[in-house]
Amino acid sequence: MLTSPVVVADLVKDDRPAYRPYAVQVRALQWLTPHFVRVTFTGPQLHWFGTDGDDQRIKLMFPRADGTLCDVGADDEQTCRAGTWYERWRGLSAEERGPIRTYTVRAVRPERAEIDVDMVSHGDAGPASRWIARAAVGDELVISGPDGRSTGSGGGRDWAPGDARDLLLAGDETAAPAICAILERLEPGRRARAFIEVPTAADALKPNLPEGVSITWLGRENRSHGDLLLPAVTEWVRQHADLVGPGNGTDVEDVDIDSAILWDSPVMRAAPDTCGRRERCGAAFYAWFAGEAAVIKTLRRVLVTEIGVCRRRVAFMGYWRDGRAEGQ
Repeated sequence: MLTSPVVVADLVKDDRPAYRPYAVQVRALQWLTPHFVRVTFTGPQLHWFGTDGDDQRIKLMFPRADGTLCDVGADDEQTCRAGTWYERWRGLSAEERGPIRTYTVRAVRPERAEIDVDMVSHGDAGPASRWIARAAVGDELVISGPDGRSTGSGGGRDWAPGDARDLLLAGDETAAPAICAILERLEPGRRARAFIEVPTAADALKPNLPEGVSITWLGRENRSHGDLLLPAVTEWVRQHADLVGPGNGTDVEDVDIDSAILWDSPVMRAAPDTCGRRERCGAAFYAWFAGEAAVIKTLRRVLVTEIGVCRRRVAFMGYWRDGRAEGQ
């Protein structure tokens, strides 16, 4: 049964686990473009969902092959307070588990017990695409997300630009919800340029961008991942050397994306610069890249090794690997 809007009082935070499972159901489905669908979830527990935003990660647990959801304790306060829902899920057999995939929170409305998640329909045989193809209002899921009553509710976020004024963001369709959420929340005085590669030109979204922020949407149109994103970002960085502060290029360790996770999100401090060379590392610049791991790995090498951007000013996240399902 759908919940009614309520007034949520100021949350008193304590040391409970930062994340918890939420029992939810679909309140609305809105196709934004041919490949993006916005799913609005509701459930009484979402009154406590954290509102830190930006690129905060959540996990959606999809139904098992028989259409049922496994019980991980979303309605069990003892499990939620102990933070053992994941161990409970891991303890199930492969047949009993529901597949889990990672997403980004697009919007949170705790007073209405609602959250929005923008999802990409790839049209493949994966659990998310299968679910999207059949999804209807009233369908139930379990979402692991931040508990606004926890002092650690701001975890799961990699966006950390510090006091940088000039920002560069890039990614593919899997990063589009995070990039749009980040840009909509930027404080006045920040300048941001974003490049997002999407399946088709018709998949360009329309976020509410503040002044000084722009997005270039790159319709892939059956090209390979990164064919448009890599040259677009490289050209922009070369043309804006005065912003990125290139110095001497530094080698970065090679990451075997077939056996290791490509992920590094340095936290920028106000001063002094973390790399100790503030005067020539682009102290006001910060880059955030996410998407297919091989493409992000190349972007990292271009910026740090070839262009000479300080490696402490580049956050990069391999959200997925071409031809590989998400690991658990």
